[in-house]
Amino acid sequence: MEFKRELFSPQELKRMYPVSPAASERKAQNDSEIQAILDGRSNKLLVVVGPCSADREDAVLEYIGRLRPLQEKVAEKIFIVPRIYTNKPRTTGAGYKGMLHQPNPLASPDLFKGLVSIRHLHLKALENTGFSCADEMLYPENHLFLSDLLSYVAVGARSVEDQQHRLVASGLDIPVGMKNPTGGDLSVMMNSIFAAQHGHSFVYRNWDVESKGNPYAHAILRGYVDSHGTSHPNYHYEDLRRLADLYAAGGYQNPAVIVDCNHNNSGKRYIEQGRIAKEVLHSMRHCDVVEKLVKGIMIESYLEDGNQKAGENRYGCSITDPCLGWDKTERLILDLADLL
Repeated sequence: MEFKRELFSPQELKRMYPVSPAASERKAQNDSEIQAILDGRSNKLLVVVGPCSADREDAVLEYIGRLRPLQEKVAEKIFIVPRIYTNKPRTTGAGYKGMLHQPNPLASPDLFKGLVSIRHLHLKALENTGFSCADEMLYPENHLFLSDLLSYVAVGARSVEDQQHRLVASGLDIPVGMKNPTGGDLSVMMNSIFAAQHGHSFVYRNWDVESKGNPYAHAILRGYVDSHGTSHPNYHYEDLRRLADLYAAGGYQNPAVIVDCNHNNSGKRYIEQGRIAKEVLHSMRHCDVVEKLVKGIMIESYLEDGNQKAGENRYGCSITDPCLGWDKTERLILDLADLL
């Protein structure tokens, strides 16, 4: 390894780009709203929606700006948390790894500029729209760079079995969604949730720390791939009942699931996300157990349908997984509000 340069600390970056008292108060309000959904005090549906990867600040901020008036229209039924995923896991290690690595997708990696870029993006989203957003905790040691800006964290399918992700999740004061692993073994996800809901002592950023446990750690179902490489969904009624049974057998706090409507649940056919979301609501209407368990859905969406290769310069079109375009997304969220 070549040690290129020492980076600033999270505290230094926070001093460079501070959060105003008004923005902090708005984040606290968002946190409370999300927690009330997950623990059953609110019957609203949580909708985590946004690009597969946040590749450029201007397009992401335009997208999130469009979500604000939509949120006002559906406020009685739905609470929206925008996705701003700034670091992307790659199955083979190759490809665009997100804004953290490459604030300019066509330039060489620059982690120094990347850390500044991701904080600036999340900060502008909160200040401009009042949304405190969701990001994936790909690197647990980096969470502190954004800890005063995020209202939701996801632990991905490739990370959910990692000990450090589980331990750090146990010390966060915001909800953490644990995805089922790519191979589909739900016991891995459930063990991760159990670990995150309990306190631990561990080493974090060169400190001896103690966590108290996170009662809002919960499941995200995203489908899986079998040993032959074939995609399988796990959002159907039977899957949700099976998950409810796993929760009931384990002594968990606040049993909850968010259904990821893309990835292997859609077979990466992004256009299927609307149908999947509506099927989940159908399952909720026909079973009290499922209705109590399902707290929300996750949708990959951007300004334009589909995806593109980096360098094609289609504004607001994903350069990672294909996404649902804005018009279809807006119509879907309005439809979901009507169905609730």
